[in-house]
Amino acid sequence: MGLQDVSSFITGHWIAPNAGARVIENAVTGEVFAQAGNTDLDSDAMLAYARTIGGPALRALTFHDRARMVKALALHLNQNKQALYDISFATGATQSDHMIDVDGGIGTMFVFASKGRRELPDAHIYMDGEVEQLSKDGSFLGHHMCTPLQGVAIHINAFNFPVWGMLEKLAPTLLAGVPAIVKPATATSYVTELAVRLMIDSGILPDGALQLVSGALGDTLDHLTCQDVVSFTGSADTAFKLRSAPHILRNSIRFVAEQDSLNASILGPDAAPGTPEFDLFVKEVHREMTTKAGQKCTAIRRIFAPDTHVDAVIEAISARLAKTVIGDPKAENTRMGALVSNAQKRDVLAKAAIIGGEAERVFGDPDAFDVHGADGAAGAFLPPMLFRCADPDGAKRVHDTEAFGPVSTVMGYRDLGHAIGLVNRGGGSLVASVITHDPEVARDVALGAGAFHGRLYFNNRDSMAGSTGHGSPLPHLVHGGPGRAGGGEEMGGVRGVMHYMQRTAIQGSPDILTAIGKTWIPGAAETPAPAHPFTRSFHDLHVGETLNTDPREITMDDVAHFAEFTGDTFYAHMDEAAAARNPFFPGRVAHGYLLLSFAAGLFVEPNEGPVLANTGLDNLRFMKPVVPGDSIKVRLTVKTKTPRNDEYGEVRWHVTLTNQDDDLVAEYDLLTMVAHAKS
Repeated sequence: MGLQDVSSFITGHWIAPNAGARVIENAVTGEVFAQAGNTDLDSDAMLAYARTIGGPALRALTFHDRARMVKALALHLNQNKQALYDISFATGATQSDHMIDVDGGIGTMFVFASKGRRELPDAHIYMDGEVEQLSKDGSFLGHHMCTPLQGVAIHINAFNFPVWGMLEKLAPTLLAGVPAIVKPATATSYVTELAVRLMIDSGILPDGALQLVSGALGDTLDHLTCQDVVSFTGSADTAFKLRSAPHILRNSIRFVAEQDSLNASILGPDAAPGTPEFDLFVKEVHREMTTKAGQKCTAIRRIFAPDTHVDAVIEAISARLAKTVIGDPKAENTRMGALVSNAQKRDVLAKAAIIGGEAERVFGDPDAFDVHGADGAAGAFLPPMLFRCADPDGAKRVHDTEAFGPVSTVMGYRDLGHAIGLVNRGGGSLVASVITHDPEVARDVALGAGAFHGRLYFNNRDSMAGSTGHGSPLPHLVHGGPGRAGGGEEMGGVRGVMHYMQRTAIQGSPDILTAIGKTWIPGAAETPAPAHPFTRSFHDLHVGETLNTDPREITMDDVAHFAEFTGDTFYAHMDEAAAARNPFFPGRVAHGYLLLSFAAGLFVEPNEGPVLANTGLDNLRFMKPVVPGDSIKVRLTVKTKTPRNDEYGEVRWHVTLTNQDDDLVAEYDLLTMVAHAKS
């Protein structure tokens, strides 16, 4: 039987490997079964297709359109994930490993789709931050906008997560409105290829939105411009080679890197043997050493415990590792499969030997271990290997050598400051975990180690049931780290989308900024409402549409009644002399919440209509006290509109309260859900 062809998808066509292809082996059997790579791919055509076909099609969609597209892709992949499970066994991964990769990637897409609908506007421009007033009279303002880059994102992914590694980059890229060219690691590219086929065959994506290069990229990076992005996951050496290329540097091409990381876990000084925290610590370390055979960028490579507990930690971890069944990943009782290839196995052994120069191996002999249901000599199998470094201060290589497999080193520390210093010797890591029930321990580590880490994971008896695990990057939070870890930040919700957009400062009048951002800004033109706004459907309302109410006088009886009715008898409302001594008040003043209640009474239309619910107030500020005898009036303006579903959308109203002298008394944003059609 011939080799399986792992094809590329370029300019709308599937292209098979050619004579320059690299072969791929089955991690479990060691047999060569596939080939990937085509040395004749046309880089210029590929980039032009993305820029001229894919980019315009994506940018024509709003953020919400793209979010719906990402969700549809996630649903389609979820319906077909069994095929991805089945093909992934050849990578050496177990079923539980597949779920981390496949389900984790699909789940990441769902999160980005949800955040796109909830946190981004149904528009083509994202307005970032608050408006800056640049002139005294408010006629000249500044703001920041984010627009999609008009280039292409090149995603260079690692071998260990062929589905998640692609989808965690693809989701924010598509949400930003930028086409992607995905280049998976060759060793597991056949899994990525199937995932791409599923997405392409779904018909959900516009032409040019996604292309796949199985094999080498050739000279593609030499043709990038300032509108393009390279997002890389892999070794520090490869990252350095790519990001330091003269063309990348000369054109300031964005380069997002997630690379080597000597992640660590600290057993808190309070977490003695017999505590829930000690048991949790051992469980976390064991999981990180054996999941994906330790081939995770977030896996625990360095284990720090109080000097007095090192022996107990080694004994407990070794006991769990001894129960770990290594073998055929398809077998139900297998808990750890093979590494991705025999080449990777050799690399791990070489790195373990370097670590062994400074540490003693206390568990796991690569020359004598059991493999169940598979040929341990032919496949890329290794046992978990636990080392002990007795002199972590004098050691160097245990702090700079990552064996990308089931290898970890235990080290002792004298006190928490010593532990923090040792953890930071990793030179910048993706994640460090701290297992402690002492909040002050957590605070000290956060202050001392935060600058060296992209994520700090704290866990204990209170949170362990609901925690996500040391090694699980989440789409809600940034995934990356400083220094050795690459300096990049992926995911992080909307933060991840911003990697593929340009932030631009814009300056102009309120009318100009309102027109650009489709968000009404105070000072911009107002349109008198043709009817009470609460009688108008979501689609009928327009940004800038305004209702101005009649005034209402605030009386002393109002203040007294509100105080008695609510129980709010704060002295500023009830005691003239005490209120006069307060530097903020001239005497007794009306309650702020009384003003809000009266404001609602002035602008609310009481009859049943399209307004379904008031869902909150944002940015409430009280600017000037109101005393009995003053009058207030309200201006209610449509600030933004955001569709939520087929039945209703969210209308954000800008509300201002002014007194009889037109002085601003209070302002806030009112949120309401409004039906698309009048009820």
